[in-house]
Amino acid sequence: MYKLLCSFLIVGLLYAFDSYGQGSQDDGKTTAAYHKVKDIVIYEDPQYYSSFPSVVRDDEGDFIVAFRRAPDRRVFGEGGNSHVDPNSYLVSVRSSDGEVWTLDPQLIYAHPFGGSQDPCLLKLQDGTLLCASYGWAFVRPGGIPNLKKPYFDAGGAIFLGGYLVHSSDNGKTWKGPVYPPHVKEEINLNALGNPLPAYNRGALCEGKNGRIYWVVAVNDSVPVKKTSNHLLFSEDKGLTWHYSGLVASDNKISFNETSIYETPKGDLVAFMRTADFEDQACIARSTDGGKTFQWESMGFQGHPLNALRLADNRVLLTYGYRHKPYGIRARILNEDCTDYAIAPEFVLRDDGGNGDLGYTWPVQLDAGRVLIVYYFNKDNGIRHIAGTIIEVE
Repeated sequence: MYKLLCSFLIVGLLYAFDSYGQGSQDDGKTTAAYHKVKDIVIYEDPQYYSSFPSVVRDDEGDFIVAFRRAPDRRVFGEGGNSHVDPNSYLVSVRSSDGEVWTLDPQLIYAHPFGGSQDPCLLKLQDGTLLCASYGWAFVRPGGIPNLKKPYFDAGGAIFLGGYLVHSSDNGKTWKGPVYPPHVKEEINLNALGNPLPAYNRGALCEGKNGRIYWVVAVNDSVPVKKTSNHLLFSEDKGLTWHYSGLVASDNKISFNETSIYETPKGDLVAFMRTADFEDQACIARSTDGGKTFQWESMGFQGHPLNALRLADNRVLLTYGYRHKPYGIRARILNEDCTDYAIAPEFVLRDDGGNGDLGYTWPVQLDAGRVLIVYYFNKDNGIRHIAGTIIEVE
């Protein structure tokens, strides 16, 4: 009878957490509940492979979702798609309410030497929009032997490294690119034979001191087997960048796609994707303004992660889940991001067609609602930009 009662209790708890949940903060107080409202499609076109979105709210109150769009190679009779493509451009759609979106994407940037990836938006305190990205040059076979080595080759696509563009009119027009500096630990040259400009995919943040912080990835082994994370900062709205220091490195583990967040008391917290570490999500923390970091596993799997400060200073941490059941997940952390080991995980979606999904980016819609943007597929179908709206009380 006791075992039967326990079974009923466990089933009841699982049912409750499926759509509505709560957890505990370090001070013993119960966190507010969350509730999933609905899933939405933000952009979908069967001719395009759309992926890797980010989202901000501009100074006019509109929401802007930027993403990478490339032809779905199956329209040409090809067997499938790759995450690198010569016709991969940075585009955006808009919404006044976060639910209904423009149909025709606006071009943000088309790189003159190749395809671009992963547009990462940041709105600064003065309203300036930054968009960080990186690119690949598609070099014909006759040119490959003439390239300066070492370089990063992805099936004939040679890595170009990172760049940023910026807008002072709420994303209507964009200027740039700005090329960040080469990090000395980076071993590769770009497709033009120059030291590789710093790059990464993940959220940048603007600190209370006005500095912009950006965690970048570095290929630090030959062949490219392992990457480490390093911190850059800018004091002039992203026009020039300076090296701060190492965020995370390991002899076997790769740290790559990373979002950085500043807590109310000023800690810099990096949420890091890993490889060769059972897909463990990791966290690195700096209490000295980014000079030094200490990292550790968060104890769960996530690909990659993003953080949003809620109205009461708690932090909504969202991430893709690239294991069965494929989908989107989240946790609500305390304001210092210290309770990640005990914060309950809640499942936003578990209906993904395979692991080619995720790359979440949350934004506050209003006082009680959050939109989490990501890319998705069902039944290995069209890759599209989707979102989930939740209420957080």
